[in-house]
Amino acid sequence: MAVNDRIILGIDPGTIVMGYGLLHIQNSSLKPLGIGVIKLEKYDDHAMRLKIIFERIVGIIDEFKPDELAIEAPFFGKNVQSMLKLGRAQGVAIAAALSKNIPITEYSPKKIKMSITGNGNASKEQVAAMLKQILGIDSMHEYLDATDAMGAALCHYYQNKKASGGGKSYTGWKAFLTDNPKRKV
Repeated sequence: MAVNDRIILGIDPGTIVMGYGLLHIQNSSLKPLGIGVIKLEKYDDHAMRLKIIFERIVGIIDEFKPDELAIEAPFFGKNVQSMLKLGRAQGVAIAAALSKNIPITEYSPKKIKMSITGNGNASKEQVAAMLKQILGIDSMHEYLDATDAMGAALCHYYQNKKASGGGKSYTGWKAFLTDNPKRKV
């Protein structure tokens, strides 16, 4: 698939619930291909959860054949043990994609929220509502982890669109305002 026809797999890593979303881009048309979660709460052993994550991500890749993976970076919390487990889950998801030669891009939660809602501090519910509106989905998944994953995929599309010439970059506010005089406040 060319840059104008590609599939992006978005992942919101988690050790209890891991979200995923697949976004198909054809020219400038966006079509959700799949959205869901990998439920891991029934597995007590952390190593078993990591094994399941790897297997399920490889299965999703084999089924949908994404060209790229966009993954949310772990946020910095106060609980060190939770952070370590979350980092392992993210690492295993990345390893699954790399085992299939899929390029990876990591985005901070703030970057994803800003890209989708225009507010880096938006709630998960606000991200889900904007995705519903942008992608024309009648109803979103019951787990916000799934919509967060779709948000990562859409964020990656937006970032890549700018990088590939779909958007214009500026050297600063002065250059932006010169090209966009009506945007002055």
